[in-house]
Amino acid sequence: MSSATPYRGRFAPSPTGPLHFGSIVAAVGSYLDAKQHLGTWLVRIEDLDTPRCIPGMADDILNTLDHFGLHSDETVIYQSRRTPAYAEALDKLQNMGIAYPCCCARKEISDSALHGVEGLIYPGTCRNGLPPGRQGRSWRIMINSNTLIFNDLSLGEISQALITEIGDFIIKRADGLFAYQLAVVVDDAFQGITHVVRGADLLTSTARQIYLQQLLGFSTPSYLHLPVAINKAGEKLSKQTLAEPVNKLHAVEILMKVLKFLKQNPPPELAECTVETILAWGVKNWRAENLIGVRASHVPP
Repeated sequence: MSSATPYRGRFAPSPTGPLHFGSIVAAVGSYLDAKQHLGTWLVRIEDLDTPRCIPGMADDILNTLDHFGLHSDETVIYQSRRTPAYAEALDKLQNMGIAYPCCCARKEISDSALHGVEGLIYPGTCRNGLPPGRQGRSWRIMINSNTLIFNDLSLGEISQALITEIGDFIIKRADGLFAYQLAVVVDDAFQGITHVVRGADLLTSTARQIYLQQLLGFSTPSYLHLPVAINKAGEKLSKQTLAEPVNKLHAVEILMKVLKFLKQNPPPELAECTVETILAWGVKNWRAENLIGVRASHVPP
């Protein structure tokens, strides 16, 4: 990435539930990093997985961000409206001969697959063609044997052998929906994203996304993975762990906690200020280097 390239960052929530503390950490961290670099900060609604999306939740998320002083610099885009772009990328990968149809159901895979860094490793059943009499249900991308290495601005050098740790992964699901890994790569390229600042829970997705970027001829952004917010039991804050939605009426208090969580050491008197003043202080004093090596942290009291 050329230093002369204007900084373009993004926050990309999924409308499967309201924003919780961990979501606000990702939003604020990406915003502060973009603004300190005099960059553009975008919001993208990743509503691709329509069965899991909650009606009205996208508007609720945008309203919550407004209460925290976090406003997209450009028009918000919605993945659910970008299916043709994902189909075009799939066509390109098919024409390259590295995307193939797969007939395997989850149970068939679980009967013969090993566990990798993120679930089952696909054993390659359909890699050389569909078994006789079977129809393709999903589309997978063919992985090579190279180890993919990238530098994370917080966590240092990360390497992943996709073929042994992930396997050929799905880029279009059996239900006809395009997979997250393909959509996020296409959208980051479409929006000209130069820097991805997000939670470390997505660290294991990064190698797959870089692999697809390389195949599709897209630039690879810089990556900075923020610490994951965990509860007292050491679990990542999420809908599954019953994380509480952030209270929009307590935006000042929550922003102060976020700055402490991100190890930015805000002065106590900042708690008497507006969200705009707190964010301005955060932009001016943002030190990403304070997060080096930190993958997870508890929410401040």
